[in-house]
Amino acid sequence: MRPYIIPLLMSLSFLTGCSFLDDQSTNTEGWSVNKFYTEAKRTLDDKDYQGAIDLYEQMLARYPFGVYAQQAQIDLIYAYYRFDEGASSLASADRFIKVYPQHPHIDYVYYIKGLVNFNEGKDLISYYLPQDPTQRDPGAARQSFEDFAVLLRKFPKSKYAKDARQRMIFLRNNLAAYEIHVANYYINRNAYIAAANRGKYVVENYQHTPSVPDALGVMVTAYRKLGLDDLAQDALRVLKHNYPDHPLAKGIASK
Repeated sequence: MRPYIIPLLMSLSFLTGCSFLDDQSTNTEGWSVNKFYTEAKRTLDDKDYQGAIDLYEQMLARYPFGVYAQQAQIDLIYAYYRFDEGASSLASADRFIKVYPQHPHIDYVYYIKGLVNFNEGKDLISYYLPQDPTQRDPGAARQSFEDFAVLLRKFPKSKYAKDARQRMIFLRNNLAAYEIHVANYYINRNAYIAAANRGKYVVENYQHTPSVPDALGVMVTAYRKLGLDDLAQDALRVLKHNYPDHPLAKGIASK
């Protein structure tokens, strides 16, 4: 037998064995609800999210009611999230919240919703071509912020509240930075009214974020270009008083 035939046969044998095991693992005929849940949870704990999704979906189709079914729905929301099926995770979460608004673990469902939107946009390309998150469409970030805000408002003592709060700070900073990115885009294209409005929006809605001094700088530049010297001076005065070390404040002050 030629040497290269052996690895090929071994590979085919391995694939055949895997297929056999897969067939065995999906043969759920006669399984009780307890058996279903135990196997699905074990599969989920092993981080086989696709396998877990398959088992949970089969279980819920066969046993749609009861305590096991409720926990299975929560686990399935998580499995969808980890398997990058965000739309399915969100749809399942919204459905669960509507049907079981008083469930003892409903705070976790809200938390998962926030995580799904938090990670939206982190596709395969992002791992190989890093992108500035402030330059992405902020829609998912805004929704994630709102999801976490709902969690904190409804369940301020939830064990997920601390992490949600930290993620909200991160999101808020990124959303403010996104506005500055857009404002600079407008500045470069001589759209000074739009730029000034973006800067003003950051100052009014994203206080205490690192982007506030840049927003004031945008306002100074845009107002000067528009010939609105009084508004430019007001923005400059606030910039110099609160952020005296900002490069734009120093540059303008030195002129």
